[in-house]
Order: sequence, then structure tokens, then C-alpha cells
Amino acid sequence: MAGSLFDTSAMEKPRILILGGTTEARELASRLADDTRYETAISLAGRTADPRPQPVKTRIGGFGGAEGLAAFLSAEQVTLVVDATHPFAARISHNAATAAKAAQVRLLALRRPQWQAEAGDNWTGVGSVAEAVIALGDVPRRVFLAIGRQEAFHFEAAQQHSYVIRSVDPVTPPLKLPDATAILATGPFAETDEIELLRSHRIDVIVAKNSGGSATYGKIAAARKLGIAVIMVERRKPADVPSVGDCDAALERIDQWLSPA
Repeated sequence: MAGSLFDTSAMEKPRILILGGTTEARELASRLADDTRYETAISLAGRTADPRPQPVKTRIGGFGGAEGLAAFLSAEQVTLVVDATHPFAARISHNAATAAKAAQVRLLALRRPQWQAEAGDNWTGVGSVAEAVIALGDVPRRVFLAIGRQEAFHFEAAQQHSYVIRSVDPVTPPLKLPDATAILATGPFAETDEIELLRSHRIDVIVAKNSGGSATYGKIAAARKLGIAVIMVERRKPADVPSVGDCDAALERIDQWLSPA
């Protein structure tokens, strides 16, 4: 097939498409890259301006919704889709479930376990970023926003607070806030560095998404140590598809489903 994402000389091999953008997606791609039993490729949404190179063939950009993804899966004769997108990428996960069903392709979700509150944590759980804005209250506070850039605009409704906003890429358009400091950085973030950041900016509340994993957990551990409150945006109920929590389990499931042996 002209322009195929996969190796057309290996049509007899099962084809695995990883929907990526996470540490787990990259790890899984790395571990599958040299496995000659399968043809593996990864797809990135393209929301990061300068994504890291991937260890397998890479596609960047959207598919045009569930219908476009289903057409792609059929055209490329994909055998298995691994949804290893961010736990809060609800739309692509929904599209993946719908498309896989339409194209009659197996689907496996790779979902890192969410964080659990521990002794000493002061969490307020909310169902959305919009609810997090309300949870900040009316009294001015010094807020560390660690939710990425796409939903930061919600906080323009709470101008009484001071904000430190950390994201991989700049928030565009710039937020219309009277007191906001932008930090551009890519994890992982060590607990000791997070403690220094929170102290230097005199943060008294963190707004975070319950993403799980170790790369961004440092701020949660730092908040516990410093007695800083956390407004935690909890995950929505995921699509009802087979799922695993780490790459080892994903590889085991892939071998069960696809290995010729």
C-alpha cells in the first residue's frame, strides 16, 4: 500500500498501532521495536510543539474522529490498537473504542494507576477543571497550576488569585490574568526540586490532575511534606475496554493475543 505507516513487505505479521503521547507509550514502543514477531507504529496527537523522537515509525496528527480512525485501521490492516494516551485524553479514548469496534480490531488500554491519598495529604477532589476553579474560593490564594495548558483558560474566571502555571509549551493565547508566572518545563520532576519551587513561589494550593505515574508525582509528595492543599481533578470513568496498568502487563496481553506460539 502506497504511503503505508507499516512495512508493506511484512504483511503476514500482526500490526500494532500505539496511540501515544505518554511515558508508557514510549516505553512500550521501545520494547516492541526489536520484536520481529510484530510490526509496530505509534501515533501522536501533535499537541506538543517538539515531540521526542520515537523508537518506531511515527504518525503525527489527528484522524478525523472515530470514523477517520476506523478507516485508517481498516486501510492499514491494523491487528491491535493500544490506547496509551494520557488518562485525561477522554475524547481520543472514546474514539479509539468506537473505531476499534467499527473496524473489528482488538483494543487494549494501557492506563497507569491513579494516585491515592495518603496520611498527611490534604486533597479536595473535583470532577473537572471548571469545578477546580470554584473550589479555590473567593479569598486570594497563591496557586500552582499543574494541569497542562489546554484547560488553563478556565482560571481567567478567578482573577483574585496569583498563579504559577507550568506547562510543556506556552499557553496560547496568553491568559488574561493580573498576576501569573509561566514556567516551561518537561518532567520528570524530583520531589526536592518541587519543594524548592513551591517554597520560592510561596504556593499555598496546587491544582493538579490525577494522572498517576511517577514522573509528576513529586509535587504531590512535596505538598504532603509542606502541608500544602491540593485540589485534585479526578479521572472520568474510562471506556469499558480491556486494560492493563503497566508495560509488562501490556506485553503479556499482546503475546497472549497475537503471538504465533
